[in-house]
Amino acid sequence: MTAASAESQATPDVVLIGGGVMSATLGTFLKTLEPNWTIDIYERLDDVALESSMPWNNAGTGHSALCELNYTSETADGGIDISKAVNVNEQFQISRQFWSYLVTTGQIANPRDFITPIPHMSFVWGNANTDFLRRRYDALKDHPLFEGMRYSEDPEQLRQWMPLIMKNRAGGQKLAATWISSGTDVNFGALTHLLFRALKAKSGVSLRTSTEVTDLTRQADGRWLVKTKDVRSGQTRTVSARFVFIGAGGAALPLLQKSGVPEAKGVGGFPVSGEFLRCKNPDVIRAHRAKVYGKASVGAPPMSVPHLDTRMIDGKPALLFGPYAGFSTRFLKKGSLFDLPLSVKSGNLRSILGVARDNWDLTKYLIQQVLQTQSARMAALREFVPDARDEDWELVVAGQRVQVIKPDAKKGGVLQFGTEVITGANGTVAALLGASPGASTAAPIMLTVIQRCFGEKLAEWEPKLKEIVPSYGKKLANEPELCAQLRKSTTEALQLED
Repeated sequence: MTAASAESQATPDVVLIGGGVMSATLGTFLKTLEPNWTIDIYERLDDVALESSMPWNNAGTGHSALCELNYTSETADGGIDISKAVNVNEQFQISRQFWSYLVTTGQIANPRDFITPIPHMSFVWGNANTDFLRRRYDALKDHPLFEGMRYSEDPEQLRQWMPLIMKNRAGGQKLAATWISSGTDVNFGALTHLLFRALKAKSGVSLRTSTEVTDLTRQADGRWLVKTKDVRSGQTRTVSARFVFIGAGGAALPLLQKSGVPEAKGVGGFPVSGEFLRCKNPDVIRAHRAKVYGKASVGAPPMSVPHLDTRMIDGKPALLFGPYAGFSTRFLKKGSLFDLPLSVKSGNLRSILGVARDNWDLTKYLIQQVLQTQSARMAALREFVPDARDEDWELVVAGQRVQVIKPDAKKGGVLQFGTEVITGANGTVAALLGASPGASTAAPIMLTVIQRCFGEKLAEWEPKLKEIVPSYGKKLANEPELCAQLRKSTTEALQLED
């Protein structure tokens, strides 16, 4: 038997498709729970974290609903529904616990290599928006997950919190903001590299870059044949795995369709691209240290909430404003223009047509964004930074997101703006589709994959899972003392006292 044919008979326990933070997180969980398992990881590009996990392709917000207004909605009676905000924050606390475990066990040496304390703020203007923000604050301020949030309409206080935004701002406008010190900036690209570095140091883990997965076929014995191709040499390889995770960003949908599992029927994808203005002036960058989120325009998708973001990338501060939405038929930033048309199948055509019919506001918004001029982009920035100068800012293309289209009996299809875990074939395959809050909630999302796909192992794994995530199986929103204890311990482990 030749070396090439011997290699084709490889039988890893787990195959992870995609070299982003999701695969890195799931691989870390599984290798911790089952040290003897073998794991093969495949990434189409030359390195890991070059798509959505790359820091310039996302806002880096530790999404915990501390500042994102789209996670709280107004009810018919004028109240504020905080349930989604609480859920998102709960999820982020799980990620913090997971990262803290990796630091305390020495798998990540320096947490400041990927996470930095940055205040999170919400900022609005006008009477109606100010009234909304005040009621939002009143609904959140006494919740244990949002402890420390402050609210102000006082211009002097706002100048202390966000001097760049308040500098030379015209008077006579009603302004309000919330501020909380426990926010973070997360470099998910750096985190992904750290996770894979620790994984590769363990026996039985193989990471192959420049390797594209071309097909998935389930065998009679329940295992999966995973066919790959080296994008440089064209050499093909096939392995047989007990479990496959498809965490390939926008490429997850086509691969899920190739798997042939019934759960993929009717599922489609709607790609939305993003752009940011990036500041080039070091003096302007130094004048702002916060993540400041405003309110989205009517008809805008949640991922298009305007924000002025302090980032820490490769140890240096940066400043981004956006995002400005765009449209491309690519499912990945480095994908093909044929990604969208090739994803349309007879099984999901009804879903896609239903979404096209019911989302004209989104379609109009995207058309307006695509046609937007640089002067219009700068005008939007000046609502946040009145003194913004054209020469200080440049347009950069961010990552590509594919929103999930799910079948619906009445409407044909509905457009989802969150993340979706789809499992099939008795839990032997799982795919992650969707976008925000995305990477911030990688740990709880991967726990969902584990619970759905490895149910028979949960009782055995539970002690270790509770060691990794002390709140496992509990709701911090219902346990204020545990919430305070874990916030303190993870703050210390992650060195988040600024």
